[in-house]
Amino acid sequence: MSTADPVLVEIVEGTLASVEREVETAIARTARSPMIRDAHDFRAGIHDARLRKLTGRSYSALVQPVVRDFPIAEMSPGDVFFHNDVYLSEGGIGHLPDLCVTVPVFHDGAVVAFVQAFGHHDDIGGAVPGSMPSHARSVFEEGLMVPPIRLWDRGVPNRAALTIMTRNSRMPDSLAGDLDAECSACLMGARRLAELFARYGREAVEACFDAIIANTAETFRRELLAKIPEGVHVWEDYAEHDGVDPPRLHAQRITLTVDHSATPPLVVDFTGTSPQARGPINHAGDYADGVFLKKWLAPILRNLADTPDRMAELDVNEGVVPLIGMRFPEKGTLLTPIFPAPTNARTFVILRLLGVLAGVLAKATGGRMPADQETIRYTGVHGTGADGAPYLMREVLGGGSGGRWYADGEDTIHVVPDSRNIPVEFAESRWPLRVERLGLARDSGGPGLHRGGLGYDKHVRMLRDASFMSIADRSILSCWGVNGGRAGRPFSVEIEGRVMEGLVDDAPVRAGEVIRVRTTGGGGWGCPLDRDPEAVAADVRDGKVSPESARDDYGVVLRPSGGSGGPDIPGGSGRAELVGLAESADGPLVDAEATALRRARLRAALPGTTPFFDRGPGFPSLSGDLPYADVDFM
Repeated sequence: MSTADPVLVEIVEGTLASVEREVETAIARTARSPMIRDAHDFRAGIHDARLRKLTGRSYSALVQPVVRDFPIAEMSPGDVFFHNDVYLSEGGIGHLPDLCVTVPVFHDGAVVAFVQAFGHHDDIGGAVPGSMPSHARSVFEEGLMVPPIRLWDRGVPNRAALTIMTRNSRMPDSLAGDLDAECSACLMGARRLAELFARYGREAVEACFDAIIANTAETFRRELLAKIPEGVHVWEDYAEHDGVDPPRLHAQRITLTVDHSATPPLVVDFTGTSPQARGPINHAGDYADGVFLKKWLAPILRNLADTPDRMAELDVNEGVVPLIGMRFPEKGTLLTPIFPAPTNARTFVILRLLGVLAGVLAKATGGRMPADQETIRYTGVHGTGADGAPYLMREVLGGGSGGRWYADGEDTIHVVPDSRNIPVEFAESRWPLRVERLGLARDSGGPGLHRGGLGYDKHVRMLRDASFMSIADRSILSCWGVNGGRAGRPFSVEIEGRVMEGLVDDAPVRAGEVIRVRTTGGGGWGCPLDRDPEAVAADVRDGKVSPESARDDYGVVLRPSGGSGGPDIPGGSGRAELVGLAESADGPLVDAEATALRRARLRAALPGTTPFFDRGPGFPSLSGDLPYADVDFM
């Protein structure tokens, strides 16, 4: 194997990133559905002829299922392959609305790479609009399953297959437009990559591919894995409901074995994960040696970087795969479901696994990991517009990220890079609704030395009768706090006082009624009594923390600017004074003496032994009144 020229490696790596971004930009500008065009719930990826993922800006699906069913030697220029079958995707597709297109790249008549795009589409059939029935008991209720097929053959679209897919969709025009956009963008990306091979030659470019992957492996091993002490570390977390059975703890457990002299140095064992659910929260992850999950979980390791800037520089490509071994439990668990177990809400499992890995690493490193976050859930409405045509409004709202050992969490982020909420102006012009509030949910972030990020507070007034839908976890359990930090506030939805569950398909909403959505806040990091009182006062001035929370959670006593006396001082007016603090002329000021006294009293009331993780008040309701799990202590 030839040694790659380091200058050429930089050129090739930059070209790959440019092509990936160009493909995604083309899709965003030409797709039709709001979920793809506006919410940007899609991803592109570039893989080499050995099926290794080369780009690292985002996660992507896998090429393995395509070459399994269509040998590389039988592929031709202009071919486009398609699939969305969860159980035949080798773990790369989590639920049926994620449609994946794959285009081979040719040089001198041979396949040298692949360009791929997959995204969450509005509707591909099934029992309910949006193809995510929250009470599904089988994949057959979730929509049209398509194993890998040749959707375009030498540049000619398979009109029969496209007709079948669009016929099964409630939004056929959007689906057809999205598929056109994705196929065309990937074909464009394939042409760009072919130009790279033509300019530098296959041998030189493939040597650069090897170098890019090797560099990632070495960087992760040297800069990140070296910070994890050797040993065996165990932790677990839970999904709270599956849409079919009553709420209970659905455990996902990780036993992490760290041995820096072994190959691989990290082994992630999922033994102890709960049996597969009857409802749709399962994730088929135990395929292709868990290669998708390895790349899905690896970004958590970046939190061990020396600085936030360095963390942002670290991409995740196939180089992380040899560093992580995976051991799956027997068939029939949340991570090893048996066909045809439903999977449309599999985010409850794969997002929780990110937190479980972060939690077990927090135990291993003494807390050098962020607290928990739950930054994705689907909410929306469907009904009939004034023109008599059906419509579907669905968006993927974010939430607050967890506090970190060096900083607060971020507000209203999304686990999918570049994703966003649907713009208010677009929503109001397209659907019969009015957005009356879109802001931060005050007090949603978990209190801590470093506060959890805040979630959304969104109020939507319906102008016509409709049905509300939701696919959301963390409506009972909270995003956990760590190392003395407190849990954040859970997800909640109210419609004129009616409290919705996290999994809802068609709750009726009358014209004129308001849907109030409050997304999760991230967990806090470190004891809130150690937070700088001036930072707490600034949060109150900014509307992120209430005066009540400042007093009760942070032990910070505030007074109006220009005034004297506080709720803990003789002569202070208590509750009435709290109400007016944020509205005082220059905002509230810290009463240092009263704060010191109050914090001393709150510290004295703390229990002598506390768990390393705070799961919030919802956990005892599902655990049989246990305040914490056995694994929650260091």
